[in-house]
Amino acid sequence: MESVLLDTPAGIDARLGWDPSVTAHDRKRILARAIIGARLGIDATDVRIEREAPTHFGHHTRLIASVGGSEIDLVVTVAEYRAATVVAVSDPTLRVGIDLRDLHPDDETRASIRAHSHLWEGSTELDFITHWTRVQAVLAADGRGARVEPKHVRLDQGGRRGWVPDRPAVHYTIRDASRNAFVITLAYARDTAE
Repeated sequence: MESVLLDTPAGIDARLGWDPSVTAHDRKRILARAIIGARLGIDATDVRIEREAPTHFGHHTRLIASVGGSEIDLVVTVAEYRAATVVAVSDPTLRVGIDLRDLHPDDETRASIRAHSHLWEGSTELDFITHWTRVQAVLAADGRGARVEPKHVRLDQGGRRGWVPDRPAVHYTIRDASRNAFVITLAYARDTAE
């Protein structure tokens, strides 16, 4: 599988990997092990990645990393699109959301993007895709999933900060990490107790 390190802020390490012959299940684990191994200065094969057990129907489980049977105090965040996967590993003090798209959305995705967008008439296809990945990254960082509709996410004029109006104290920094014909957006903020 081909993979590349992404340009990320302090406290977050991320890689993009793509290969249609590797399952999404395996891609995310390969990338997470590589990132954590490099971060801890150990061999990636010493890192075990397991999926958290679901607590109830509809619960989106997360990946848990361990070394030598002990859980590591790092958070693994994943975004997938077709045969590509982005994995970010971050400090537990950060809320991180990622979104990943390619430059050629299908008609259904294109219609959904345009329906939820706050962009002006005359925006390019890339403007819409970039806007959509920013909105989706903020939603992923927010953590409430489908309970918050994309149309409720707000972005500042430059698209560098995002928030959900019912949580005004949490503003996410938005970082473009696009690579190799993939539009990749990170949204992150220090975790605050609510």
